[in-house]
Amino acid sequence: MAEGKKYPVITISRLYAAGGRSVAKGLSEKLGIEYYDKDFVSLTAKSSGFSEEEVRRVGEDMSSGAWFLNSFVNTTSLYTSAHDAVFKAERDVVIELAAKGNCIIVGRGANVILREVGIPTFDIFLYADMEHRVKRAAELGQNGNIVLEKYIAKVDRYRNLYHKAYEGSDIGDYRNYNICLDTGRIGIDRCVDLLADILNS
Repeated sequence: MAEGKKYPVITISRLYAAGGRSVAKGLSEKLGIEYYDKDFVSLTAKSSGFSEEEVRRVGEDMSSGAWFLNSFVNTTSLYTSAHDAVFKAERDVVIELAAKGNCIIVGRGANVILREVGIPTFDIFLYADMEHRVKRAAELGQNGNIVLEKYIAKVDRYRNLYHKAYEGSDIGDYRNYNICLDTGRIGIDRCVDLLADILNS
C-alpha cells in the first residue's frame, strides 16, 4: 500500500465458487489492507453471544421455508427469526470493521449495509460460468454427497433468497456494484491486478 493511501471500504459479493476469497486475499496483499471473510463467524459469535456453530449454520444462505417465515410471519413484532438475529449481529460487525477504515469485506450484504449508514465503499461482484465453478467447488469439497452442479444451484438459490430478504434485490444485480468481473474468463490473478490498478488510480 502506498504511504498514507486511503481506500474506501472494499466489499466483495460473489457467486458460490467464483473465487471471492481468493480475490480478497490477493487484493489484500496488493493493497496492504486486511480482509474479512471466514473471520465473520468468530467475530459475530464473540460480539453477539451466538455460538460459532449457530452463526455458521445460518450464514448467508436462506432456505425457502426460512424466507417464507421472514417474509410473512416476521411482519409481527413478536417474531424474530434466527436469520434476523444473526444478520443484525453481522451487520453490527460490518459497520464496526468499516468504521476503522481500509479493509475488504467479503459477503454479508456489506455493500448495502454500508450504503445505508453512509460509509463510502467500492463494491465488487464476482461471477463465473458453471464449468469454472464446478472445478472450484471440487477443490473446496463442501458438497458432501451432492452432485456438484446440484450443490452449486442449491447454494445459489439459498444465497439469492438471503439477498432478497436483506438487500431487497437479486444477487448479481449490477446496480448494486461499481464493477462486475467474470473470474472464470479473466482469471483470479488478472482480476486482482485490474482491481488494484483501479483502486490505486
